[in-house]
Amino acid sequence: MPEARTETTGKWAWWPARHAAKVAETKAGGAEIIFLGDSLTQGWETAGKAAWEKHFAPRKAANYGSGGDSTHHVLWRVKNGEFDGASPKAIVLLIGTNNARHGDFTPEQIAAGIRAILDALAEKAPRAKVLLLGILPRGPDAADPWRRKCEAVNALLPALADGQRVHHLNVNAKLLAADGTLTKEIAPDLLHLSTKGYAILADALEPKLAELLAAP
Repeated sequence: MPEARTETTGKWAWWPARHAAKVAETKAGGAEIIFLGDSLTQGWETAGKAAWEKHFAPRKAANYGSGGDSTHHVLWRVKNGEFDGASPKAIVLLIGTNNARHGDFTPEQIAAGIRAILDALAEKAPRAKVLLLGILPRGPDAADPWRRKCEAVNALLPALADGQRVHHLNVNAKLLAADGTLTKEIAPDLLHLSTKGYAILADALEPKLAELLAAP
């Protein structure tokens, strides 16, 4: 179910204001790519800023990431103004890691939440191509329980793509060492990417995103 954060004090007090800012940004128009998700998307504004300025800012990209979001928060945002009247050529969706870590969501429930977001985007921005990313790796290695849950979700995501409106891309191998470990050079807290991590991610997104933007 869609769910907003309504706290006016404490950890999430900033969330309603960011949502309102994104609604206003949509009304202003002009975005050709919208990146949608949680802190991994919002991080393009900080650690990922250099890669963003190089790859995406010239393409009129907008960042609709909000730290801490799970699928139900993103669904609420899509349904409550952030995409009303939006007409991007492409949407990059990365969501699910917070569902995996917080709460008792099963992989199937998380995938269903992602499907609900895709359905809402189809209603709000029907002409946009959606690039659905696999949940990025977290934890030190493949034995990490949260990574294992994320990978179980990732196994379900290709079925959500039709290759026409929704396209799936998993770039995780590019972020991991040869032995499958996630190093602190790439993700200092073994979740959020470093500047180098974002540079790798941007390079990995570039070919597919260019293809989608060139499509009629």
